Amino acid sequence: MAIILRLDRVMADRKMSLNELAERVGISNVNLSKIKTGKISAIRFSTLNAICSSLKCQPGDILEFVEDGENKHEEKNTDDNSEVYDDEDTDGIFNKIRRKPGMR
Repeated sequence: MAIILRLDRVMADRKMSLNELAERVGISNVNLSKIKTGKISAIRFSTLNAICSSLKCQPGDILEFVEDGENKHEEKNTDDNSEVYDDEDTDGIFNKIRRKPGMR
């Protein structure tokens, strides 16, 4: 199962730029861009609340559930012995980080 982020569509419908939404929500442009492109594995409810409030939408307008095998952006398997883990940044967004064993 996968949750797909459709923030880019809602922003386009509302004609709102990344910079404007980031300022309204109170997070960095970089972290909002990660949300917009789906390069996150979790989002705080407070961040989702601020996004929905700013865009005047429902969470279901931004989030979409897709069954396994339907997601075109599934994570690719690597053979470099790297590990994938979640890393929380200062905005409370969890990002998948890929590092080789022994790296910090």
